[in-house]
Amino acid sequence: MRKLGIFVLGLCLSVNVMAQNTSEKAKSLLDEVSTKMGAYKNMNIGFTSTLVNKEAGITNDPPIRGNITLAGEKYNLNYLGNNFVFNGKRLVVINADEKEVTITDGDLEEEDGFIYPSKLLTFYKEGYNYKMGDLKNNKGRKVQYVDLTPIDSNSDIIKVRLGIDAKTKHIYKLIQIGSNGAETTFTITKFKSNQAISENLFSFDKDKYEKLGYLID
Repeated sequence: MRKLGIFVLGLCLSVNVMAQNTSEKAKSLLDEVSTKMGAYKNMNIGFTSTLVNKEAGITNDPPIRGNITLAGEKYNLNYLGNNFVFNGKRLVVINADEKEVTITDGDLEEEDGFIYPSKLLTFYKEGYNYKMGDLKNNKGRKVQYVDLTPIDSNSDIIKVRLGIDAKTKHIYKLIQIGSNGAETTFTITKFKSNQAISENLFSFDKDKYEKLGYLID
């Protein structure tokens, strides 16, 4: 009986060590990705997004396309029919269809449990536990997945799978699973770094939109 107890204890310790090792490997990979992508002067990223909720019978097909240019904390995002312009302090949302502009202090809120494209490169830095996931081959591209679970048990997000290109150490795909059964997938289709861009890309010309008849809130 004593030998059995020692064996069970040893097995538990071995499992704990393995779990710790996979967590440390995941952290090391995420840190490497963060360091590499964070060193770019700017990034221009094209992406597609899909939303599937089998329980609700929701599937968006074809995928929604978007584009974002990031430079430090600043970004210019075109997504879901809106243009989001953030200069590091103030967020401007321009809706061309409704001819409306909304201006707020601060960045996009995350209270609805949704990871916005502007957060793709930073969301995992706080509030998550992580471990190494599967290594998959996607048309010759090796993609290493990292599985993330929110520390907050009341989070609207149950799990996130972050796919990282094993060669470039760039984020390739993000799969978010919500508590409502919805699965949202972002796939990066285009990536360019250190491009020549205008600083005006992150600014808002109020006079221009007033002359075009936009309602500015």
